[in-house]
Amino acid sequence: MKTTMMAAAVAALVAAPALAADACKDDGELVFAVVPAENAQGSIDRFTPTADYLTGQLGTKVTLRVASDYAAVIEGHKAGNIHIGWHGPGSFARAYQVTGGNVTPFAAINNNGAVGYYSVIYVKADSPYQSLADLKGKKFGLVDPNSTSGNFALRFFMDRDEKITPETYFSDVVFTGSHENAVIAVQQGTVDAAGNWWDNEEQSNLRQMEKKGMVKYDDFRIVWKSPLLAGSPLIYVNTLSEGCKTAIQDAFIHMTERSPETYAKFNDGKGQGFLPVKLEDYRESMAMIEYVDALRKKQ
Repeated sequence: MKTTMMAAAVAALVAAPALAADACKDDGELVFAVVPAENAQGSIDRFTPTADYLTGQLGTKVTLRVASDYAAVIEGHKAGNIHIGWHGPGSFARAYQVTGGNVTPFAAINNNGAVGYYSVIYVKADSPYQSLADLKGKKFGLVDPNSTSGNFALRFFMDRDEKITPETYFSDVVFTGSHENAVIAVQQGTVDAAGNWWDNEEQSNLRQMEKKGMVKYDDFRIVWKSPLLAGSPLIYVNTLSEGCKTAIQDAFIHMTERSPETYAKFNDGKGQGFLPVKLEDYRESMAMIEYVDALRKKQ
């Protein structure tokens, strides 16, 4: 989303009266799920505080579910057993499609008043590859079929801007399963290049992996970057009560002031908390997956 959120929207939420502490009590136990960006234990450590925080804010137990892939979260929304999820814009668009519109985006990370990130392609820093053109005939790693930065955006912009179809341009194309796995595949030489997400020099999957001691940031180089993508949205299923949905959004919007340590875990302390988003902010994301789906049908 190439947009800066309106200050009035934030002010309205800040000025809103305190919500009932048991707003979700009648909705029963809720499940908060995240799409796989790192290994399972890393996700548990990162997001368990969020589930605990939400339990205290909503007046009902909130359980964290770390899914094996994006499809599992999307199917959980469809089945009604995953009530809150954090998605990429593409996986949200797919969830909206699969559930018949039964999910709504309500917040995304605030990056200095703007919401958005990029898809990038990494290679080893000591490799000879300097551009997408240098990667023709090489081995390429995607993340997951429903990953925005690791699949949808790559296919969309390669076809639209470069007239490139990955399966015919590269010698081999593989799904690595997660953003971390994609980086490891480049590091180990399983692939020559791979897609991933990147906010800026200080905030990316690669930086997070460096902090864990898994890789060194300077061992990799970006050879391609997409235009700005819509911010990764938090979403809820529409079958929740109106009071509960309002309370969920309120809990995230005010997380930085109510539990700064929870937000620090959620996003490595980067960004300035969450800004409200709405369905209209993701129309381009929906158009992107429709475009990619049409490409598949042609192959």
